[in-house]
Amino acid sequence: MLEITDLSHTYANGTVALQDVSLSIPRGMYGLLGPNGAGKSTLMRTVATLQQPTAGSIRFGEMDVLAEPERLRRTLGYLPQDFGVYPRVSAYAMLDQLAVLKGITGSAQRKAVVETLLQQTNLWNVRNKSIAGFSGGMRQRFGIAQALIGNPELIIVDEPTAGLDPEERNRFLNLLAEIGDNVVVILSTHIVDDVADLCPRMAVLANGRLQLEGKPDDLIAATRGRIWKKVIGRDDLEDYQSRYDVISTRLFAGNSVIHVLADEQPQGFEPVEGGLEDVYFSTLSTLRRAA
Repeated sequence: MLEITDLSHTYANGTVALQDVSLSIPRGMYGLLGPNGAGKSTLMRTVATLQQPTAGSIRFGEMDVLAEPERLRRTLGYLPQDFGVYPRVSAYAMLDQLAVLKGITGSAQRKAVVETLLQQTNLWNVRNKSIAGFSGGMRQRFGIAQALIGNPELIIVDEPTAGLDPEERNRFLNLLAEIGDNVVVILSTHIVDDVADLCPRMAVLANGRLQLEGKPDDLIAATRGRIWKKVIGRDDLEDYQSRYDVISTRLFAGNSVIHVLADEQPQGFEPVEGGLEDVYFSTLSTLRRAA
C-alpha cells in the first residue's frame, strides 16, 4: 500500500503545484486522471523521489519514502513522460547497462533478465536495433522494459500512451494489464479511456488538488440520471453554454453534440448513459464555474 498524506509542493517561482493531496493506493492498477498542468507529473516525480515536497509524507508499506529515498529506489520502476536514452545504442545493450546500474551484476542473471524483458515487451526481434530507429510505441515498450528491471513493487508510468496510434496504445495497455496484478502501478494520464480500460480505482487531480477518488463504476453511478444530450448547430453552442451546464461537446456530421449536467431533464434533451468521460468533464466543469 502506498500512503500519500497531505502532500503539498510550491516551486521556487511561487507556483503551487500540489495542495494537501492524500491518497491510499493499493496493489493493482490505479489511475490518476487530470488535465495538463494539474500537478500529476509533480506528484509522480515526488513519489519517485526525484524531488522533495514542501510538506506532507509518503509511506510505502513500512517505508518512509521521504526519509529513505534510496530504499524506495531499489524497488521502484519509473517511466516518466519524457525519458532519454543513448539513441545509437541497441535495446539489448541499453537494458543490459541499466540492469548493471540496478544492481544485477552477475552476467548470467543479467542475460536472463534482459532477454525475458525483451520477450515480454515484444521487442525481441528488434533487440539489436538502435533505439534511435524505434517508433513511439516501441520506445514506450522499451521504457516499460527498463522500468521492470529488478522486479519492482511500485511502478509509476506518466502519460504513457500520449502520441501513440490506436494499435500501439492497445498493445501498451495490454502490457500494463499483465504486470498490474501483484504490484502497485500508478497510471498518470489525461486520457480518460486509459483509466476506464485498466483501473479498478482512480482519482481526479486538477489545480493541484484531489477532486475525486473511488471506483470508476461508483463514480459513474453518481451521475446516473443527470447527464443529458442534444445535437445542436455549431453556431448555437455559445447560447447553450450560457443557459446550461455544458460539460462536453463534440462534432458529429457538421453539428455539435453536447452533454449537460442537470438534476431534471432539460426541454429538448434526451437522457444518455453517462460514462467515466462525463464524470471527468463534469468535475472540470464544476471547477471552471467556481473559478
